[in-house]
Amino acid sequence: MEPGVREYLLRIVNTLSIGLFWLAINSTAGIMYDHAFFHGSITMGNIIFYCWFVSSFILFLRWQIKLWSKPIDFDQ
Repeated sequence: MEPGVREYLLRIVNTLSIGLFWLAINSTAGIMYDHAFFHGSITMGNIIFYCWFVSSFILFLRWQIKLWSKPIDFDQ
């Protein structure tokens, strides 16, 4: 396989795997451990979960932008 195509496919695989891993962590913490839902009042678990969710989403987006902004040299 040519190096440029290999690099492109690795970017796609990394994007999907990190994205699914991020989604699994937040789904587990939010839904399974019941921190995403408010039951009468806001708890400390809700606050920590949503702070984590927003900050990890921002970091995930920054990583995606950094990964995909690098040019791919298909002529190697």
